[in-house]
Amino acid sequence: MTDALNTAIRKTPSWLLYLVGAAYPVWLLYAGFTGGLGVDPVKAMEHALGKAGLQVLVAVLLVSPLRRFTPLNFLSWRRALGVISFFYILLHFLVWMVLDVQILSQVWADIAKRPYIIVGMASLLILLPLAVTSNNRSVRKLGPNWRKLHKATYLAVLLGGIHYIMQIKSFQYEPYVYLIVIVGLIALRRLPKRQMRHPKKGPLRSAA
Repeated sequence: MTDALNTAIRKTPSWLLYLVGAAYPVWLLYAGFTGGLGVDPVKAMEHALGKAGLQVLVAVLLVSPLRRFTPLNFLSWRRALGVISFFYILLHFLVWMVLDVQILSQVWADIAKRPYIIVGMASLLILLPLAVTSNNRSVRKLGPNWRKLHKATYLAVLLGGIHYIMQIKSFQYEPYVYLIVIVGLIALRRLPKRQMRHPKKGPLRSAA
């Protein structure tokens, strides 16, 4: 059963993931025009895109622990999920700047007086080169440096979790749950890899 699921995951084309990812902002736009986002559709869309971007980034972090500690292997989805998270966060920023604030001078004033915006923008800027290099040509061209560059994902998602906490106006549990999960997933990568023993040759490093 697990092998069949992993085969289906591996054979899922990237374009299908991008199509599913694009459906959410389109639905939000439709809901905004038809009154499905409440009395302030711009704010609702802004917050929904930001949260979705953070959720997909958390899913990117989850790929390695799932592969390491369970039989599930979503590795072939990781790059597409990373690109989708970037575009959700970029749209989150554009909705805030173009539809919410609208006035360029006010945009700069808000950035200057609200540190959580700076933290969110830092996360977006970190994700930019990762999204640009999320293709096979960049993997070949950068070689081993590609993996080093994409480790910046950890910092980007951590800043995203901090941004979420900083922008709330009253105490809420949910943003702290996100940050705890993010820190936990990053910490999991620091655990020593499992060892398995060969009956005669002693400990061997697991392939997991």
